[in-house]
Amino acid sequence: MGPERIICLTEEPTEMLYLLGEEKRILGISVYTERPARAKEEKTKVSAFISGNLKKITALEPDLVIGFSDIQSQLAKDLIERGLNVLIFNQRSIPEILSNMQMLGNLVGQTEKAKNLIEEWQSKILSWKKENESKAFKPKVFFQEWDEPIITGIQWVSEAITLAGGEDCFSHLKDKKLARDRIITAEDVKEANPDVYVGSWCGKAMDWDWVRNKPEWSSTGFIKSNRIFEMDPSIILQPGPALFLEGIPKLKEIFSSI
Repeated sequence: MGPERIICLTEEPTEMLYLLGEEKRILGISVYTERPARAKEEKTKVSAFISGNLKKITALEPDLVIGFSDIQSQLAKDLIERGLNVLIFNQRSIPEILSNMQMLGNLVGQTEKAKNLIEEWQSKILSWKKENESKAFKPKVFFQEWDEPIITGIQWVSEAITLAGGEDCFSHLKDKKLARDRIITAEDVKEANPDVYVGSWCGKAMDWDWVRNKPEWSSTGFIKSNRIFEMDPSIILQPGPALFLEGIPKLKEIFSSI
């Protein structure tokens, strides 16, 4: 049932299909795929994030190409023009992520298995919410997705910070779907005066010296207390299973150390 020859342009559908035991359907993946580790050994790499190898993708003769977000709109258009079936998800919130994963399960005939996985994660979410009820202190958190310009506030990360027992300093930006609408200044961070800094720079390592030596931030709580942390983008900036399996637990670990 469902598509038999799938290309995954981002990591989260790859991870979900492996969890569902349907990895045999995957023909090609993104070069940025880290989860599961064996996927990059077993599958052909066909795309970056914005761009893809059109010749390689079409040669694989997929019956479905799965992508994510408006950023892949041109790649999707190019593939559609070549006669391919393309499905672009645009999940931004945690409920949307869960719904997206159920749709993926339905597509490959694994409705019940997907439902069971999602119910496990929903149970964790309820448990995390209950834990937070008894917390007197919730650290103010600045989560940085990119350095120049400074980008923050993507919705699922903001929601993850809350579930992990923190308070996102820039949660008012979470309804802004486009990265350009979530650009802030170094002065904005200074005024927010976060207790904790978490960096996860999409596609590159965080520059610790850049963070520590930002002149505007010298008087902030996170600099004075040296509460500076880096997270692997593959567990927090991927709107899929990794968020529940490792991303939120890692945030909880960081906040509990304060």
